[in-house]
Amino acid sequence: MGTEMKAPENCENIIRNRKQKSAQVENSEKSAKVQTKITEQIENKGEDIKKSKELKKAAENPKSNERLIQHESEVTTNHNSISNFTIKIEFDPMSIALFTLAIVTRFFRLSEPRKIVFDELHYGKYVSLYMKNLFFFEKHPPLGKQLIAGVAHFAGYDGNYTFNKIGSEYSENVPIFWLRVVPALCGSLLVPVVYNLLLQLKINRWVASMGGLLIVLDNALLTQSRFILMEPMLLIFSTSALLFLLRFLDSQYFSIKWWLNGILAASFYSFSMSIKYVGFYSYVLGMILIARHIWSELRDQNLSDIKLFFKTFIKGLILIGLPIAIYLSIFYIHLYTLYRAGPHDSVMTSAFQASLEGGLASITHGQPLKVVHGSQITLRHTNGRPCWLHSHADVYPVKYEDKRGSSHQQQVTCYSFKDVNNWWIVKRPSKADFSIGDELDDIKHGDEIQLVHGLTSRALNSHDVAAPMSPQSQEVSCYIDYNISMPGQLLWRVEILNKEEEGDVWHAIKSHVRLVHVMTHTALRFTGRQLPQWGYNQHEVAADKNLNHPDSVFNVEEHRYTKSSDQKERERQLLKSEMIPMERTQLSFWQKFRELQIKMFWQSETVQNHMYSSEPLEWPLMSKGIAYWYQKDTNAQIHLLGNIALWYSCTISLFVYAALMVFYLLRRRRQINDLNEQEWIKFESIGCIFFVGYVINFAPYFFVERTLFLHNYLPALIYKICLLCALIEHVYDILRKMNQNFMSFVYKVAVLVWLAYVFHVFQTFLTISYGRTKLTSETILQLRWKDTWDFIFS
Repeated sequence: MGTEMKAPENCENIIRNRKQKSAQVENSEKSAKVQTKITEQIENKGEDIKKSKELKKAAENPKSNERLIQHESEVTTNHNSISNFTIKIEFDPMSIALFTLAIVTRFFRLSEPRKIVFDELHYGKYVSLYMKNLFFFEKHPPLGKQLIAGVAHFAGYDGNYTFNKIGSEYSENVPIFWLRVVPALCGSLLVPVVYNLLLQLKINRWVASMGGLLIVLDNALLTQSRFILMEPMLLIFSTSALLFLLRFLDSQYFSIKWWLNGILAASFYSFSMSIKYVGFYSYVLGMILIARHIWSELRDQNLSDIKLFFKTFIKGLILIGLPIAIYLSIFYIHLYTLYRAGPHDSVMTSAFQASLEGGLASITHGQPLKVVHGSQITLRHTNGRPCWLHSHADVYPVKYEDKRGSSHQQQVTCYSFKDVNNWWIVKRPSKADFSIGDELDDIKHGDEIQLVHGLTSRALNSHDVAAPMSPQSQEVSCYIDYNISMPGQLLWRVEILNKEEEGDVWHAIKSHVRLVHVMTHTALRFTGRQLPQWGYNQHEVAADKNLNHPDSVFNVEEHRYTKSSDQKERERQLLKSEMIPMERTQLSFWQKFRELQIKMFWQSETVQNHMYSSEPLEWPLMSKGIAYWYQKDTNAQIHLLGNIALWYSCTISLFVYAALMVFYLLRRRRQINDLNEQEWIKFESIGCIFFVGYVINFAPYFFVERTLFLHNYLPALIYKICLLCALIEHVYDILRKMNQNFMSFVYKVAVLVWLAYVFHVFQTFLTISYGRTKLTSETILQLRWKDTWDFIFS
């Protein structure tokens, strides 16, 4: 009986053992296959070396089969995702709706009024000059004008319209709709960009939608977007740059998304700075965010120093190198396009003017290049304000208004216009004759010369007498011998500053020279100060001990050789002669770019005391607007005024956020955390981006010494609106966190009522945003909500 029972048990054991062996064989085969497959994937696709070693090791262990099979699936999935690159397009109905609403408000009757509105007077003129390839000088970079000119070109505009004055009627050949379409499109795109920017910071979708709607409902942003103005392009580029930068920082390193967002952020920052230099303020904010991100990575112990350096280097290459390259490309297009002499040539140096077609190059080919003994020259101040070394028969007064005495010698000034009294004759001290003679006596670097005024025949002089307007410097005069103990000190040493490029010989146009007074070791310098009436309000020239001052650089512009030794004949030739430039010069892009940048940065503001100018402290509460356009017979007018309900709310939000930040910091210092870590990071981030962004775009204007207008505040306004939206959500989250359902409901109702009031204000002031409505004096007075608003009516 017992034997009979054991037989089946043995059979079962044998079968079980066979199954186990079979399973082991299958697992071994599967393990081998997995190992082979993983090895092939590592060899063919370049898997991480560390992971591959672990996989090989694990594959040799049969107990790890299940984990290997799971990893095989993950590796295959990753490789498929790399090899099968797809572009994902997301459709956001809210973004489309906001953009459509913005298009409707910005493009509504865009061609009206068909008259010059505010700064269209300037920007329209620049676009016309682009059409004709005529050089112009403007203190802002050229990208905005280039974009409008590009559209105008395709619309068939020929540039033959003179922008005379604000209010002038556009002629039929001006496609005014197309000239205004780029700012209008940029102003419309700003709405969905702000919406997506708020979403990127994890703001609730409905609050983000409200942020986009607030951009639509601001009258100032609406008005600025409807005309040939630069601010809409500045705003869209700077805001888009911030959006893509945040996406760049949130993306996985070196992924396609990371590269794409980084390149877009860098490009838009460069575009922003290429519209107006104030775009640099937004770029500074971007660099602060990058520095903050790098600082947070330093605590990661898994990153080696080499990896940190490499990542930082790549970021710098993208966000610094690429913007510089784009900026240079924009100016290359600008200088390549404007190759003809235009209305602003006199701002540039003689060499720059001579490089333009029809400029200094347009008259003769006979003007000599080398400056020699006997050369008749005009000396132009090279850097800064264009003016020419000048003298006339009048003398300095015996005493100035401050009771200081002068030498009573002949006046020497810097005159801003071409004049026969700008001519001087170069003379070797050892020679008595002014004629050039049979052989040319070249003037070289280090030579000592005398400069003799062409019409009065008196030599340039300096001595230990204080200059009239700059008493710390020496007076420069033309020497008159009064037979007193004040001998002439007439020797000047020629120093060619760019001799490495132009050589040791003094050349007209190209050589930049400094004239150093031999006896006192001072340099001839344009001081920039204006002389009183006795000096005909011309500019002062003095001799300065600072030999390296940039205003001590001059160059020869007009040039010819003295052929006659007779003074009367020489004077007759000077009076008869024209101001003849030389043949066209060739300047490289870098030479032109460098000079243009210097002029753009240092050229002084010409607009002073404009009746609609304002101070930065007046902007947050909108104390003063700007009259853009006015039609006398109907009182229809366009004013730059923001939505006062929105602007005041945004200003209040700044103080509320600052108070909350101080409150939370003090509480956290006391180890009381009102917000969890995720909530705190979000609250801190919106402050670092929007509050700091507002300060960066607003505070610098307190230190700017030029005429300012309300539209200078618009970049800061965008940050303020975004901060307001983030704060509205934050307060709601606090109420909901406290389980205050009733208060949460009341709060939502209050926000909706406020939003309705913002819409009411927007609608009320549409009449002065579009300028299409005939207004009575009573209607205008009703719109004057503040006494400081200067409306116009007859």
